[in-house]
Amino acid sequence: MEPVTLTTGRLVLRTVGPDDTDAVHAAAQDPEMQRWLSQLPSPYLHEHARAFTEQFAPDGWANDSMFTFGVFLPSGELVGMLGITMRSLGVAEIGFWATKEHRGNGYITEATTTTARWAFTALSIDRIEWRAEVGNTPSRAVAEHAGFTLEGTLRSAVNNRGVRRDCWVGSLLPSDLGLPSTAPYLPAHTPSTS
Repeated sequence: MEPVTLTTGRLVLRTVGPDDTDAVHAAAQDPEMQRWLSQLPSPYLHEHARAFTEQFAPDGWANDSMFTFGVFLPSGELVGMLGITMRSLGVAEIGFWATKEHRGNGYITEATTTTARWAFTALSIDRIEWRAEVGNTPSRAVAEHAGFTLEGTLRSAVNNRGVRRDCWVGSLLPSDLGLPSTAPYLPAHTPSTS
């Protein structure tokens, strides 16, 4: 799929490229990001940022496996990153982070809701999952403010730098945003007609 650009009243969500390498590298120096993002190399070198902006993000769009959006102010300043990764038919997982300077402004919640609407309608997704290591309360707050339902705790589900840790899991369905699903959904509490 060709990358798309999404906008909100305050943000521009677009794919990243070589011009964003320095901003990604600078943001990833934050110890809080390195603590919670198990897939983020530590130390995070300029070559890691270059591989992300020049290969990883574009390849995800090209093979429809991961749709990465840089979250920018209209001025072009990077405020965070968000990715939708395909997991199985109709199911994707969302991940996000915010730069230290822009946390607490609701930018990532706004970007999450906007991107979820796009994924439900453009990608025919019926479920977006969110996961975060137990204790990552800022990530949980974003997910809950964006409408995700916390479904529980998965034991030993994350490997964070060689240590198994528990993680929270939640989901967002199209109906949570007032959108139709692509496939019928029969919740467990619905009585069957047999």
